[in-house]
Amino acid sequence: MALIVVMLAVVFQASVLPVHIASPFKPDLLLIVTVYLALRGSFAAGAPLSWGLGAVKDVFSGLYLGLNAFSFLLIFLVIKNISDRLYTESAPLFVITVGVATLSCVFINLLLLVMFTTSPGIAYSMSVGLVPHLLVNAFVASLVPLIPGFDRPLENP
Repeated sequence: MALIVVMLAVVFQASVLPVHIASPFKPDLLLIVTVYLALRGSFAAGAPLSWGLGAVKDVFSGLYLGLNAFSFLLIFLVIKNISDRLYTESAPLFVITVGVATLSCVFINLLLLVMFTTSPGIAYSMSVGLVPHLLVNAFVASLVPLIPGFDRPLENP
């Protein structure tokens, strides 16, 4: 079931959403899946999958290859280390975590682009759509707990 959800998220992120929704209002479904994997999944399956989801986003977004892959992996590692100490079955915690992960992803991408490229005005162009992107991600993350099976962990105890 989890593999089907991941494949649907990739298809929607890569083909359906870019055609029907304007850029700052597109939810980042792959980041939301990465946060879900960090809160519910195992480390062995989640780390390569989060890197792979970031690489898929890089391929379809047209940015530098590896930028989102690194960001998603870093976000996964931080959330996974913190999630072992939290009650991760809470829906509000999931929404808050997706919001923080969205801000972190933008900040990490901005930091890497400033360090390794000479793109003038990159900070302005990334910050213009930050608030709508954050709100849309939080809204979609608030719908995820309505999916049956949200309260079950992905790994077997």
